[in-house]
Amino acid sequence: MNLFSRSSLLRRPESPAQEPTAAPVATGAAASLDPRMAALTGEWMIDPAHSRIGFSVRHAMVTTVRGAFLEYESRLHFDGRDPSRSRAEISLVTASVDTGVEQRDAHVIGRDFLDARNHPRIVFVSGTVQLVGKDVYRMHGDLTIRGITRPVTLDLTYIGYVTDPFGYERVGFDGTTTINRSDWGLTYNARLAEGGAMVSERLRLQFDIAAIRTPSAA
Repeated sequence: MNLFSRSSLLRRPESPAQEPTAAPVATGAAASLDPRMAALTGEWMIDPAHSRIGFSVRHAMVTTVRGAFLEYESRLHFDGRDPSRSRAEISLVTASVDTGVEQRDAHVIGRDFLDARNHPRIVFVSGTVQLVGKDVYRMHGDLTIRGITRPVTLDLTYIGYVTDPFGYERVGFDGTTTINRSDWGLTYNARLAEGGAMVSERLRLQFDIAAIRTPSAA
């Protein structure tokens, strides 16, 4: 997904004129679809140099550890006329985790957690996509970690699109979902003397995506 407009830097498609006081945005099938989004229909891929696929988890009950996957591949199709026909597939290199601390990275990709040696990829494959509000999409799909596949729901907000100085079309989306890591077999933990766990069961995944339109096949 890379969307760019030659006439602006990071701008949204213009919307039809609205009354001074806009009515609340409908949800689900009743949500209003901007017809100008049709121009964004096509194939895209995530630009790793300007994107971040990361995670955050509460540590020792008092702070939050954040990290990201530095290597991944993606195939994205956005249908601006019918968002339900959009689809995405993202494959993360498990061993590319970076939390800013080398020793911690080694623990995260080791057998206690992601077990990168035996499970070199973490994969998300979308299923259904819904427009649920103005510039807000809900993507249901399957997430595979450590060979275990479970459904997840990702909320995505459309940020805008531009054509960069090199002529590439780019589009931006922010997405997030929260999972229970034990559902994927990530059960390692240690108990604190004061009670509670060293690492929270709840893990937040964050997708700060800048995507580039890929050329159509000849």
